[in-house]
Amino acid sequence: MKFGIFYELQLPRPWEAGGEHRLYQNALDQVELADRLGYDYAWEVEHHFLEEYSHSPAPEVFLGAASQRTKNIRLCHGIMQLTTTHPARCAERIAALDLVSNGRVEFGTGESASITELEPFGVDYDEKRAIWEEAIQAIIPMFTKDAVEHHGKYFQMPLRNVVPKPLQKPHPPLWVACSALETIEMAGRRGLGALAFQFLSADAAHAWVHAYYNAFTKRQQKLADYVTNPNLAITSYFMCAETDEEARRRADGIPFFQFALRFYGQQANRRRPDPGTVNLWDEYEKWKRENPENHARALRGGLIGSPETLREKLRKFETSHIDSVILLNQAGRNTHEHICESLDLFAREVMPEFHANIPEQEEWKAKVLAREIELEEIDTQPFRDRYGPNSVQITPARAAE
Repeated sequence: MKFGIFYELQLPRPWEAGGEHRLYQNALDQVELADRLGYDYAWEVEHHFLEEYSHSPAPEVFLGAASQRTKNIRLCHGIMQLTTTHPARCAERIAALDLVSNGRVEFGTGESASITELEPFGVDYDEKRAIWEEAIQAIIPMFTKDAVEHHGKYFQMPLRNVVPKPLQKPHPPLWVACSALETIEMAGRRGLGALAFQFLSADAAHAWVHAYYNAFTKRQQKLADYVTNPNLAITSYFMCAETDEEARRRADGIPFFQFALRFYGQQANRRRPDPGTVNLWDEYEKWKRENPENHARALRGGLIGSPETLREKLRKFETSHIDSVILLNQAGRNTHEHICESLDLFAREVMPEFHANIPEQEEWKAKVLAREIELEEIDTQPFRDRYGPNSVQITPARAAE
């Protein structure tokens, strides 16, 4: 099993002078540390206009800076929004980043899940999947061909040579975000790596791994002529400390992250309130005071705990043949010091055991892809809840206030 780190670049109110500067510099320090510690991936999101939840509209800038402070860690768009950028600009940015990073880019793609993000760019929320599909079809030839034109429903481009070309040939590995778990099957069908949200149990992970690889091997329908990327990664809440109690104490930003997802996720098309009209951190603090038991339950989920606790949880998931786990602990007001200590402790006490088993996972995967191992077709319907009963629960009335 491989491991990565994940960044939304959250910045709860109240905002202080220099806050965004510290946020970015601390995150870059953390990526540099993760590289030294042997983590495999650094994932950076693209979001627009999402106050407090994500101050990360330009992942190619952040990852470009990280490329000059690291040597081995893979630099991953998790994701680049193909709906809000012309395909040529996407191809140019990915290629340039691949060159400056010496070929360490993972090209994660997605649609955006919020009308707040899409509307300012003139994108119809109901058409975002179709736009994403056309963007993939337009971008792939730009990586390899010296003359490309595209005339589609959503994008137009006359004959041009899109330069530069990426260092990785024919292109960096391709992924798609799976914010809704049912999208995992689609990722397999399209031959793309799946960047999924955390699974709530080993049984759920087992079912979705089977769904992904069965779609990949039996029902594949690529969108364009690209190299497939058989990989299933899950993003999980994370904080590692010497004891479970200390890890939970340091991880208060994790329930804030969950609260923000639920607070906005219940709005139509995830529309956010007008700028400055909601103080999300204050809303979270109010919810926390009113729901202490729910808050405590939320801190018992994910990968939050001592090294021994995390080893036990990961051993259960490893049997499901997940390829990598992406650790999210830059959330809310989790401190830079605690994030760094968490990364260090996990790398020393937990990661080596699972890194040692990567060859065994790769051998299993090769047999699955060659159809030497036939995976059972498992009904995923019971495993479509991305939150679970122990996550932050809020009422629609609270979200609508």
